[in-house]
Amino acid sequence: MNFLIVLITFFLMEGFTWCVHKYVMHGFLWSLHRDHHDHSNDPPLEKNDYFFVIFAIPAIAMMYYGTVNDFNIFFYIGIGITIYGMAYFFVHDIFIHQRLKILKNTQNPYLLAIRRAHKQHHKHIGKEKGECFGFLWVPVKYFKMYFNKSKV
Repeated sequence: MNFLIVLITFFLMEGFTWCVHKYVMHGFLWSLHRDHHDHSNDPPLEKNDYFFVIFAIPAIAMMYYGTVNDFNIFFYIGIGITIYGMAYFFVHDIFIHQRLKILKNTQNPYLLAIRRAHKQHHKHIGKEKGECFGFLWVPVKYFKMYFNKSKV
């Protein structure tokens, strides 16, 4: 049962992340997210990286609360959020934005679709007219683009 709570939380985080990305990061907290699009800060850190801390706080609070209350449901929800955050970091920051140069030449259709959808998102430098706000779930057209190429 606990594994199921973690798994459901992980998958629900995709919808939550889409909403936060579209309405918060491209909304009233655009001031923190802007440098991720216009590259106005020098690497290795961006103001956008504060979102890791912002999103970690509820996960840590839930795990703490769940721990002191006999590992109740909140602990496992916090674990699901944390695993999603780790996946986000590895896929978004390491794979897509190549903060570490790995999987640069992948031919995996799913990974290529994620990368293409993210590039479509970044083609808009401003906070309006965005698209592809998701992370692991991207529009089907990007999957078809790469799966069709792999059959040729």
